[in-house]
Amino acid sequence: MPAAAASTIGIANLPNQRHRIVSRKGANFTIMVLGESGLGKTTFVNTLFTTLLRDYKRPEHRFQKQLERTVQIDVVRAEIEEKGFNVRLTVIDTPGFGDYVNNQDCWVPVVEFLDEQHQNYMAHEQRAQRQEKDDLRVHVCLYFIQPTGHTLKPLDIEVMKQLGSRVNLIPIIAKADTITPGDLAIFKDRVRDCISTHNIAVYSPPVQSDDEENTRRNQSILSAMPFSVISSENDVVVNGEKVRGRQYLWGIAEVENEAHCDFKKLRNLLIRTHMHDLIVSTEEAHYENFRMEKMSAEGRSDDDPAMRARRGLEGKMKEEEEALRKRFTEQVRMEENRFRQWEQRLIAERDRLNRDLEAQHKQVKTLEEELDELTVSRRK
Repeated sequence: MPAAAASTIGIANLPNQRHRIVSRKGANFTIMVLGESGLGKTTFVNTLFTTLLRDYKRPEHRFQKQLERTVQIDVVRAEIEEKGFNVRLTVIDTPGFGDYVNNQDCWVPVVEFLDEQHQNYMAHEQRAQRQEKDDLRVHVCLYFIQPTGHTLKPLDIEVMKQLGSRVNLIPIIAKADTITPGDLAIFKDRVRDCISTHNIAVYSPPVQSDDEENTRRNQSILSAMPFSVISSENDVVVNGEKVRGRQYLWGIAEVENEAHCDFKKLRNLLIRTHMHDLIVSTEEAHYENFRMEKMSAEGRSDDDPAMRARRGLEGKMKEEEEALRKRFTEQVRMEENRFRQWEQRLIAERDRLNRDLEAQHKQVKTLEEELDELTVSRRK
């Protein structure tokens, strides 16, 4: 069938159908914030979504679990709606991380949590009943770095190595308003060099796009990593307009001013431009890597007897399906040929009857003419 004819049957409406389905179902998005206490993680989350998602910890209780030396996993859920589209947001915080003199293995509870979510999802996929599913796989981990102006600390390097292979990792320089722009630029270069030297896997968003404007925007976002952020839930007045920012004696640090920090670029990356890519890469890259490692550790792989038998069964079913399709097609073709022959016989019979009828009409007309001639001759 020509392409022009196919385009008129409604195929082009498929994106609209997909849009309606996604709009009705909404989306799940899970963010993990990781870093030492006092770096503004709670303020950042509340600023990012312009609502109070996380309550602030009282300063006198911030270090109350120092003696227990445990890293907690706090899960906060919220549902955010914008223009009729719902996002079921999950924010995972890790209070207690990096707050001790000896922080050896403090990342273990975080890594175990990430692996546990993949394991739970994998176990759920193997169940017979899979309707209800609580998917807590982390789509992005925001790792907050102290703005020291030097480079990454050994703890940062080790933690980012452990996380980079398990989750989409985005490094963030916290409290960018506490460091001068020149020192911030130097600090960014040092962090990039350290990430490259230690082969730390960080999230790299796709840059190329069919739209040149989107390509330039993606390049601008990628060049800003690690992102420097300023967070604030308070409004300040700048040139007669209220904006999010912090008021200091020396001036105002604006949250969404790209000359002051990269908060706007980071928000665009997380929400407006690459949220879908974060979700898909978690499913197709990190979860699949975990699944392969888990199956290999259990002595299974895609080439084990069970998988070969399954593939063989699937191949056999496909062959049988193809054979049935061919038989059905052949039967339809034979029936069509038989119908055409029957139709031709009917047409031939109709033509013969029409000819016979026409001959009879001619014979009747001839007889009528002869009868008229006899009648006229007798009268004479």
